[in-house]
Amino acid sequence: MSVDVTSKPRTLESYVGGAWVKGNGRGQTLLNAATGAPVAHIDSSGVDFAGALAWGRDVVGPKLRRLSFHERAAMLKALGQKLMELKEEFYAESFATGATRQDGWIDIEGGAGTLLSYASKARRELPNTRVLTDGDVEQLSRDNSFSAQHILTPLEGVAVHINAFNFPVWGMLEKVAPTFIAGVPSIVKPASQTAYLTELVVRRIVESGILPEGAIQLIAGSTGDLLDHVTGQDVVTFTGSAWTGRKLRSHPAIVENSVRFTMEADSLNASILGPDAAPGTPEFDLFVKEVAREMTVKAGQKCTAIRRVIAPRAFTDALVAALGDRLAKTALGDPANEATRMGPLASLDQRREVRERIRELQQEAEIVAGDPDEVRVASGDAEKGAFLNPVVLFADSPLGKDAIHDVEAFGPVSTVMPYDDIGEAIALARRGKGSLVASVFTDDKAIAEEVVLGLAPFHGRVLIGNRLSAKSSTGHGSPLPVLVHGGPGRAGGGEEMGGIRGVKHYMQRTAVQGAPRLLSAVTGRWIEGADASSDGTHPFRKSLAELRIGDQLVTATRTVTLEDIEHFAGFTGDTFYAHMDEAAAKANPFFDGRVAHGYLIVSFAAGLFVDPAPGPVLANYGVDSLRFLTPVYPGDTLGVRLTCKEINPRSGAEHGEVRWDCQVTKQGGALVAQYDVLTMVAKTWPPAA
Repeated sequence: MSVDVTSKPRTLESYVGGAWVKGNGRGQTLLNAATGAPVAHIDSSGVDFAGALAWGRDVVGPKLRRLSFHERAAMLKALGQKLMELKEEFYAESFATGATRQDGWIDIEGGAGTLLSYASKARRELPNTRVLTDGDVEQLSRDNSFSAQHILTPLEGVAVHINAFNFPVWGMLEKVAPTFIAGVPSIVKPASQTAYLTELVVRRIVESGILPEGAIQLIAGSTGDLLDHVTGQDVVTFTGSAWTGRKLRSHPAIVENSVRFTMEADSLNASILGPDAAPGTPEFDLFVKEVAREMTVKAGQKCTAIRRVIAPRAFTDALVAALGDRLAKTALGDPANEATRMGPLASLDQRREVRERIRELQQEAEIVAGDPDEVRVASGDAEKGAFLNPVVLFADSPLGKDAIHDVEAFGPVSTVMPYDDIGEAIALARRGKGSLVASVFTDDKAIAEEVVLGLAPFHGRVLIGNRLSAKSSTGHGSPLPVLVHGGPGRAGGGEEMGGIRGVKHYMQRTAVQGAPRLLSAVTGRWIEGADASSDGTHPFRKSLAELRIGDQLVTATRTVTLEDIEHFAGFTGDTFYAHMDEAAAKANPFFDGRVAHGYLIVSFAAGLFVDPAPGPVLANYGVDSLRFLTPVYPGDTLGVRLTCKEINPRSGAEHGEVRWDCQVTKQGGALVAQYDVLTMVAKTWPPAA
């Protein structure tokens, strides 16, 4: 199916149960934010919401769970690349939302980039399995007959993602990415005002055929009775106002079924100018630039935008002047015009809302830059478009005020607040009652430490800005796929993204207890006490097609001599006294005399277990969890037990990764060293011509 984005208005459809469905009611007409022209009609009446959930649980979920993490990651990568190919179509549609090209870049390419980031992290950090182990094995008996392992498995429900209007693409994809990697299908409900862009992207996703059918469903319009049908296996995520989030969180079905609910709410984020960042310093200039940018990107309609600007009292006059000058040069107008630096708000209703909030703020602060009632545009329609010029307020005694810490104008509006000492600055930031992000601009290490530790309990993310990171910094308002996005208190108390942390939100953690051989069968990972075998063939002679979990090698032995220790010290330059000075080593409470280097032990171990001939083992790429447990003295005899612990075939490659459990012991059975050896192993050997 093809969508002509130049044909206005069009009727949006929901995608549920594997089909596109039109609403059967009058619905709502959506308008171009810059011109007021109709863009689309939206209506979800008549959609079978209970059926959409049931189809996701019963039909789609099992398909996703049959795939491994790496298989799902490969699909996500292909989808991210496909959306990048189609980005110009999305940009053309995005202008109607009020987004400039730069705003759209954050939303469109940022969304596709989030898919690519999650695909990459899943392939690098997760095994090519369907079950995750969480933490170490817990040995519950002395004889290793009873152990426990925490595992993570996908929930068998549907993730319902209720999104805000400001990021119709990224807001969807940053939730869908970890959900899909976890193996859980999504139902996406975008905010109506900009849903036409979300619907276009979902259409292209469905048309691509890259994801299993139904991995993403879409509701264009109201959620109807959707939430009445959620169960304990479902997840509901919400981005938007704190008031709406609290209402959803208290929905009877969510409460009764203990449905996982993640809320990311708009918050009164603060940025602090350090006392060392006087006018004329790089940090002062960076601070002004960052505040202005956060006020104007997406016309200030970002949940992470800077709402409260906290600065030393002696610097506020210079700060207000610098902000006013910079904002006055911001070209407000039609987002499709290349000269425009800030577009309109999402709608005229949104502008009325922001103006009302400004009037509330004026009860405690004065406007020092901008006029909310006077619209000055370089292009576009000042009457029909939802334009609003940036507004800066100033509150002289902010600690004694309430509204400036409670009222959010969700637009290009910030309030400057002076402080008299750094403790007061921290107290002001904490008055936001929990925020998504805070920042501090300083080049002073002590200030950075005090502010970060003071803000961390009340914020999901803290940015430190200074001259050294200026060129590479992603800025105050940029959530990243690898970092958590969310915050305590007013910010909703939830977390999104954060790399693989976000994937685990859609999985159930379960403690499994039993005999090690049975636990190993469940997890696909060898553990101490599980079955091991040796068929006479060195495990390094086996390709992935032949190698099995539990394949084991017990090596010959080697005796460590004083000459070995001295040779290793001379060869490597590691002449630490415990290896070279008998008296000093004996004075050490951990040793009885000169000891072998730990890395000499690891080297000797490799010499004992490595098969030297060319074979399927292609490379050793690392060692994990290395621990030295018992000292080795001249005359001690070492042996190694090497066991195939985990096998991860690499999709689309001729090799995979194998993790080996390595134990080094000495005479009497004392455990000297323990670690995991990581190797690349060919899928077949000899390799195909």
